[in-house]
Formats: sequence, C-alpha cells, structure tokens
Amino acid sequence: MKSVSSLRRLEIPGIATFEPGEGDLARLTVRSPLAEAHIYLHGAHVTHFQPQGKAPVLFMSQRSLFAADKPIRGGVPLIFPWFGARSGHPESPAHGFARTSEWQVESLSEDGDGVVVAAFHLASDERTRALWSYDFELRYRVAIGRTLTLTLEVKNTSPEPFTFEDALHTYFTVSDARQTSTTGLENAEYVDKTDAQQRKTQGPDPIRITAETDRVFENTRKTCIVDDPGLPRKITVEKSGSQTTVVWNPWIAKSAAMADFGDDEWPQMLCIETANAGANTLTLPPGKTHSTRAVISVS
Repeated sequence: MKSVSSLRRLEIPGIATFEPGEGDLARLTVRSPLAEAHIYLHGAHVTHFQPQGKAPVLFMSQRSLFAADKPIRGGVPLIFPWFGARSGHPESPAHGFARTSEWQVESLSEDGDGVVVAAFHLASDERTRALWSYDFELRYRVAIGRTLTLTLEVKNTSPEPFTFEDALHTYFTVSDARQTSTTGLENAEYVDKTDAQQRKTQGPDPIRITAETDRVFENTRKTCIVDDPGLPRKITVEKSGSQTTVVWNPWIAKSAAMADFGDDEWPQMLCIETANAGANTLTLPPGKTHSTRAVISVS
C-alpha cells in the first residue's frame, strides 16, 4: 500500500487530503464547499459522495471488507477487463482485477468552479498479465462538485487488439428499493440473470423492485432516473461511451449468501451500472483508447 505521507505533496490544503481509511488503506478525503467524497487507492474506489446540503448518494455495506486482496462492497467498484464471471475461466476473479488493484494518483486539482478533480492510473504488470495477457493503461478521472463525474479511459498498449468489458458499478443509497421507480429503460431488451439468462423486454413501465433483480440492458445509451419518494429525491445517471446499463438488487436470499453484505441491507440500495458488457463487449485496436463516463446528479 502506498504510504499516505508520500502523497502529501498532492494535497489541496483545507480541501483534499490523504489519510488512512478503513482497514488502514490509503484514502483521499475531499471536503469542499460543494461536496464531500472519499476515494480509496485500493481499486480507485469512490465510497462516499455527498453534495452539500443533501443526503449521502452512495450505499456502502456495513460488512464491507477493507483488505488489499478483497473488493470493497458498495460505492463505485471499477470493473475491468471482464464483467461478472469470466467466460471459460472459472479460476479468474469475478469482475476482473481493477477493483482489487492499487492505483497510482496522477494528479489532484481544483478548477475555477470549485470542482475537485482526482486522476488515477493503473497499468499492466506481472500480476495483471498472469490473469490477462494484454498490456493496457487505465486512467480514471473523478470530478467532485454538485455532481459526480466518473470517467474511465482504457488504452490498448499491446501490439494486437484486445476485447474487454468495463463498468462503473454504482451502488445508490435509497430509502427502500421496493418504493423506487427507475425510468429511462422503457421498452428496452435485457438479459435476465435471475432467470437462466433469458432475453426479455422491459415494457412501457418504469422498473420497480419486487424480487431479486439483475437485468443487463444492452444497446442503450439512455439516461436513467431513480425516483425515491422516501427521501425524497431523484438520482439521475447520464452516460457516454456506454452501451449497457445494469440494474441490480440482491433481495433476500442473495444478500444472505454474501459474506461482505448485511442480510438486511438490500432495501437500502439499488445499483444502476454504466457498462459495456455482453453483446456490447468492446474490441480496442493497438494504441487506441475508449472512455466510459457517468455523470451522477441529485435533485
């Protein structure tokens, strides 16, 4: 783990500082007139975002593990280079290795509007090549203001094309998932991972959570809005460079089966994931880059 002291030179006094976080993992803490945020170098993982005067936006499990070899449960895990289980490689870690890698801090700045921008970097090395043979560079830009803007850039530094999946696997805090409605995916087709990967159509109505939900909506660039009357608020997720949106809530049995997730926490969270997965898997030629972006706002 990178020591906090070695990062002091990048700090913005009174605004953005590095400190030991949960599990003694290095964490960037932002407290600006616009918002608060926490980002761990482990996974470049955003675990907290709260615009001033508003409730926290991101859900974190109280049972999340903060360990160098484990993913963090909640917030915004970064998924790369495969989504979920890796096809044909049952020994590979779920959701790839980006979320359990130690990222480097490239820069930390504040723009003229008071938005704090943190940039992180991860490149291929012996550890990643043992899991996935290609060379790559990842850059992740987190802009913290009244909105949260997340941009994941993938560059192929291999001599040959590679195919990958990615996701900004965002967990949102809600008052009760069963009372929410999510718009933006009406009449869209999806793969139902809770029903033997069957292909289905959402229909004209908003998405409501009435059971375990794990829907992979392909070929969609639409903005999604989560209406949460219990808080009350609306969370808007705009995106670019993404053709897939995943809607997930584990419900009762799945929650009980996850060691790092509280049995009774599922009503307080809903994932709206900005992704490229399944039919929208990407192929990147040598030297080329792809950017996946999500812009999260609350009203």
